[in-house]
Amino acid sequence: MNEQNKKTPSKAGAILRTPFRWIGRMFFGASKSMANDPFAVEKLESPSKMAVKEFFRRKVAVVALVVLVALFLFVFVGSLFIPMDLSYTDTLQANIPPNYSMRRVPKELKDNIREINGFSNFTVGVSHDNTLYMWGHTNNALSNQDYAAFPEEIQPGKVLTASAGYNHVIAITTDGKVVGWGDNTRGQYGTANEADNLLQMPDLILNGTLDPAKVQQLVCGYQATALVYDGQLYMWGNCNALTNMKQLLAASETYCQENNTRVAKVVLSNYYGVVLFENGAMTGSNMLFNRESAMSSTGEKVKNFTTYIFDKKLVDIAATNNCFAFLLESGEVLVAGAAEFGEQDIAPIPEGEKYVSLAGGTRHFVGVTDAGKAYAWGHNDKGQAEINGQAATTVYAGAKQTYLVNGEDDLTESFGLKGYLFGTDNRGRDTFTRIVHGGKMTMTIGAVAVIVSSIIAIIVGCLSGYFGGWVDMLLMRITEIFSAIPFLPFAMMLSMIIRFYPISDTMRIFIIMIILGLLSWTGLARMIRGQVLAEREKEFVIAAQSMGVKEHLIAFKHILPNVISVILVSMTLDFAGCLLTESSLSYLGFGVQQPQPTWGNMLNGANNSIVIQNYWWQWVFPSIFLSLATISINVIGDTLRDVLDPKSSREK
Repeated sequence: MNEQNKKTPSKAGAILRTPFRWIGRMFFGASKSMANDPFAVEKLESPSKMAVKEFFRRKVAVVALVVLVALFLFVFVGSLFIPMDLSYTDTLQANIPPNYSMRRVPKELKDNIREINGFSNFTVGVSHDNTLYMWGHTNNALSNQDYAAFPEEIQPGKVLTASAGYNHVIAITTDGKVVGWGDNTRGQYGTANEADNLLQMPDLILNGTLDPAKVQQLVCGYQATALVYDGQLYMWGNCNALTNMKQLLAASETYCQENNTRVAKVVLSNYYGVVLFENGAMTGSNMLFNRESAMSSTGEKVKNFTTYIFDKKLVDIAATNNCFAFLLESGEVLVAGAAEFGEQDIAPIPEGEKYVSLAGGTRHFVGVTDAGKAYAWGHNDKGQAEINGQAATTVYAGAKQTYLVNGEDDLTESFGLKGYLFGTDNRGRDTFTRIVHGGKMTMTIGAVAVIVSSIIAIIVGCLSGYFGGWVDMLLMRITEIFSAIPFLPFAMMLSMIIRFYPISDTMRIFIIMIILGLLSWTGLARMIRGQVLAEREKEFVIAAQSMGVKEHLIAFKHILPNVISVILVSMTLDFAGCLLTESSLSYLGFGVQQPQPTWGNMLNGANNSIVIQNYWWQWVFPSIFLSLATISINVIGDTLRDVLDPKSSREK
């Protein structure tokens, strides 16, 4: 009985609550109270709430919305954390497929390392038990060569030393035989035609047998190979690639005879070679460093490198693509050459330490001090130079990798490039990074173009539909003139014209956005005009006119909100259209130009049969992202049209 009394409200309480309920309905509307009223026939909801609920009931539309939001976050947020250097290219890393094996040292080699070296996209290593290992991108899709397919002579326990070049491998077996495999079109191994400015293997190496005890160094470069054997230098390969090969051979032989010394080491960059002699002198032939400036580890710039080191003794040398590093007996390091990525910013070391050895990758140097610590400097896009005092006895450098080895020849740490998630393009640029920044550019251009076209369409459509008469006649004729312009050819012509003007890339991209906006507003303007013509005859417009509301306020403040659903749907669909239009212009070469990426010009870069057949990742990934974006936007636009116009849904 007591519980029943608690549930039943008293008569006095009901009388007091009634005025408050009336006041609430007067100022806040009746929908809330009716929704809480158990005797209400139905709940009242605003059209926007109903549209939102209906949209989220459609699974395909929700999936499309999630995909589109994910794409926006991917390109706009991702670009903040993934830097891109527009000027960066690396032909040695060109056309690498998606893989993550570039730094994956075989476990059998990790605790038994004799040597590791690599010049481009694959690396070789030899263990103390004379076994050859290889990792990285070992398949050449264009030539159908697999560098990991060792010749019959290369057997476990039978390899003395090996070196990896750009597209060939040279190994020397324990019985003194030199074996080459890979590409041999430019004399990388075997015989060669000297008329093509090629040097073939010396007969001692090609037909003879070497004494393994006299093999000092084997190094491969870009279509060239060098061997230091019994204090003498032997080189072969493409003299057009290694431009000072013949001069280096002659200069080395002459210097050794005149100074009673021998060759200690040779290093190769992309275009030049440098030789270090046992007496501490060096030559680059043809006065390679004559009047060349260099940066010293002391922080000073040496104006004349050749004069500076004339009476000094060198103990080690190293090379990147375009730079050379020289270690003096005093511990001072000098870097000379075309330093584009910080190769001359020599890493400082603690007081009391000095460098004792050097190694070079594609664009970074690594040095080891007498305290057994390693320091790196230069290009660090993949973390290959993130070394600042780690313990190491020996350092080996791949193209974009650094391997630290202790006194027991065990691999302690490795740094640098693991691989490319989406591969690289024909200039060695990371496809994943370019898709992120290219998507940001494509979507930005599409969004700005839609905003510009929508603003024009709203102004023209509202004025034409509301005022009618000569205003309608004039604006519609202007609209017809713009709609008669062939869109794609005209946009191509304008894009071509602005190429000849001395404007920045940013301004050119801005002009392309405006062009897209100025040429794509006519359809939406006609649609808005038709909607405004229908709305202006309704009672609320007559009421506003009778109250003296200004004409422009009636058109833009009272009528426009009633047709906003049509505008939103059209903007959504136009956004997808602008994405495709920008991509089409860029694909045809009339939009945003390289090196600035967009999804369209990335596809343009893959517009040939060789890329399509052999380098699928260069066109598959950009097309997937562009397709996902446009399909998602179209699905969202179609769904918005249905939920904002219930009549169209019923008709379906």
